[in-house]
Amino acid sequence: MKKYIVLYHAPQDAMKGMENMSKDEQAKGMEAWMQWANKLGSNLVDMGTPLMNGQHLSPDGKSTASKKQVSGYSVIQAESLENAKKLLEGHPHLGWNAECSIEVHEAMPLPGM
Repeated sequence: MKKYIVLYHAPQDAMKGMENMSKDEQAKGMEAWMQWANKLGSNLVDMGTPLMNGQHLSPDGKSTASKKQVSGYSVIQAESLENAKKLLEGHPHLGWNAECSIEVHEAMPLPGM
């Protein structure tokens, strides 16, 4: 099985809205994610976590706020990229906000590791 890194993208205003949600609202929002996780079973390697306040680091030592809108990640495993994309069909992140999107990348093994 190959591993895939799943990156979730969401606009900053949607992420900031999560900060103002009550614990009950957050738990309710996670129900669909948990259903997705259960559907994947052993294909879900790491559920991941939300991400905020990303920084773009330059070779000159400077940093600026990231503009990539990365809002979280997961790690899944599948036989192929096509299978990985099928595992992401109907993902709850895509229904959260009209500007949300998902990126999936194959994690390439390091030689000798």
